[in-house]
Amino acid sequence: QQAKCACLRRAGAALASCTPLSVQPVGMLDFLPPQWSVLPRAFYRRHPTMVAPELLNKVLLRADGRAARIVEVEAYAGSEDPAAHSYRGMTARNATMFGEPGHLYVYFTYGMHWGSNAVCGEVGEGVGVLLRAAEPLLGLDAMRQARPKAKRDRDLASGPGKLSQALGITGAMDGADLVGADGGIVLADDGTAPPRDPVVGPRIGISRAMDFPWRWHVADHPHVSAGPRRR
Repeated sequence: QQAKCACLRRAGAALASCTPLSVQPVGMLDFLPPQWSVLPRAFYRRHPTMVAPELLNKVLLRADGRAARIVEVEAYAGSEDPAAHSYRGMTARNATMFGEPGHLYVYFTYGMHWGSNAVCGEVGEGVGVLLRAAEPLLGLDAMRQARPKAKRDRDLASGPGKLSQALGITGAMDGADLVGADGGIVLADDGTAPPRDPVVGPRIGISRAMDFPWRWHVADHPHVSAGPRRR
């Protein structure tokens, strides 16, 4: 909740002046594997349609050892995107999206699932990238315990709600810093480059801006989600 309160202060009326979060220096991330690097703040400080395809093959890493490679993403662009939660401005629910880039925006949907997003752009823009599906890499036993209904490992994180459940992401983590790791979670680069030719197409499960080609995924990847539902 401290992370969320800090984000609410950042995204308040002033949007410009706020006491910064106290975060752990990136160099002291003892749960980061050797040769991996945390994505810097500047990576996120761009339009989400630029960030999204470059997030493919990056790794979402938890301090408890769980890690999954991002294989599917969607961009949501605030006031220019009728499908975005932030389209009509800031609310208590979406305040994190209007804060500093490089934070985790977590929202509740369908009355049962959490969706995980990386905040992008500049403070006040309300833009981000939905982490839609991932390939489990580390901590699979913990993911299986978190997702007991998954019959196959390919089903552990093959959708936004599944991804959040497998990685143990809930609303309590809304506002967590993906750069400073104050919430025990980061997005990291393990040296695997984004695909040169990702599949590009319309987003899944939305009722507005359905023609925007703002969904990207790794071609023919078995962990990509399936089945449209409303966001």
